Amino acid sequence: MEFIDLNKVDKFTADKPHRELLYDSPNLRVLAFNLEPGQELPVHSHSPDSDVALIILEGEGEFTGAHEMPAKAGQTQIMPVAEPHGVKAHTRLRLLVIIAPTL
Repeated sequence: MEFIDLNKVDKFTADKPHRELLYDSPNLRVLAFNLEPGQELPVHSHSPDSDVALIILEGEGEFTGAHEMPAKAGQTQIMPVAEPHGVKAHTRLRLLVIIAPTL
């Protein structure tokens, strides 16, 4: 059993999004990204047959890639990892990424 307190995953860096691997197993990967305004996770995709969930924990921005739309706290985008996806921050933004099974 793992326990993660997302309230303590709050580090931001000025030069690039802060990335933190929170959990990793053959079946599930959980990552946190903290972005300052203007920072982004560039649009990208992966070839494995997995799904990804992009969960906005805090802040506002936009989901980019195949399904572009505004993003704000409490919203989640779920798709196959092969679909282009990314996020751009308009305010300080905390993002939780869940991939299953792992890449």
